[in-house]
Amino acid sequence: MGWATRKLLQQRPADTVTITFLAFLATVTVFFYQAVPNALILVTLYLSLILIQIILIRIKHKGKITGVVYDLVFPTLCVLVIFDSLEWVVHYVNPRDIDPLLIRIDYLIFGSHPTVMLEKFMTPILTDFLQLAYSTYYFIPVSYGAILLLNRRQEEFNISLFLILLCFYLSYLGYILFPALGPRFYLDHLQTTELQGFLVAEPLMNLLNRLEGIKRDAFPSGHTAITLTVLYLSYKFKRVLFWIYLPIVAALIFSAVYCRYHYVIDIIAGVGLTIVTIVIGEWYYRWWKGRHVVNPKSAVDLK
Repeated sequence: MGWATRKLLQQRPADTVTITFLAFLATVTVFFYQAVPNALILVTLYLSLILIQIILIRIKHKGKITGVVYDLVFPTLCVLVIFDSLEWVVHYVNPRDIDPLLIRIDYLIFGSHPTVMLEKFMTPILTDFLQLAYSTYYFIPVSYGAILLLNRRQEEFNISLFLILLCFYLSYLGYILFPALGPRFYLDHLQTTELQGFLVAEPLMNLLNRLEGIKRDAFPSGHTAITLTVLYLSYKFKRVLFWIYLPIVAALIFSAVYCRYHYVIDIIAGVGLTIVTIVIGEWYYRWWKGRHVVNPKSAVDLK
């Protein structure tokens, strides 16, 4: 094991997984340099984020503001920036969409297309409600982490941050390996009813379209995987949040199909990703704690 690898593994797992994934993206971009638009800008971006992460590791104890940036602000921005950059990576690294395969799987399960089947249940009020539920995806992980920090649950926050980031990065890897646009694009010609809300659905859909752009980010469903991971963590570490999040997450997962962002097989894959994240992530965190905690009794029980 080289010096750089040993030094990396000494950092908290959340930092390690971020630096590792950024290095992976930089390597992929260099490898496909001729095919990827703005490849030099992307490589510079990924390396800059690694540098910022390293600087924050060095200065994390310099004050409360620095600590909040290190714990909450930078991880959130990093996830958003990486996600936005995938628009310039996924289709150029792997240009073959797997939507036809996902559509066939859904059809084999249901004998029809789920987004078309749901048209009979559509109402403007329901569409508004479910579009709102879908949009809570951007607030659930951040609110959970912020509440842990406010309650000074640093150890629980550290394991939670690691698992959530791991889930994000594994979902991004899935987008690269299995690019898919989703039913709102591939099945639009089969839909007989427009998604129409009463007050908020259209503005929210337009806002998300502007913010997210057109990305191959349907498989697996990151909305499902991330929110289920937070639900699992809240059940373990902050039970009152579990009961608050539970109905929201249930509505969010249903909305992913109702609002035509995902196929049902995407949701199933998202559940699988949650399980993989928890199993691998908790195993790694236990291994890491065993090597770095002086008093093992102070570690969070992950069993």
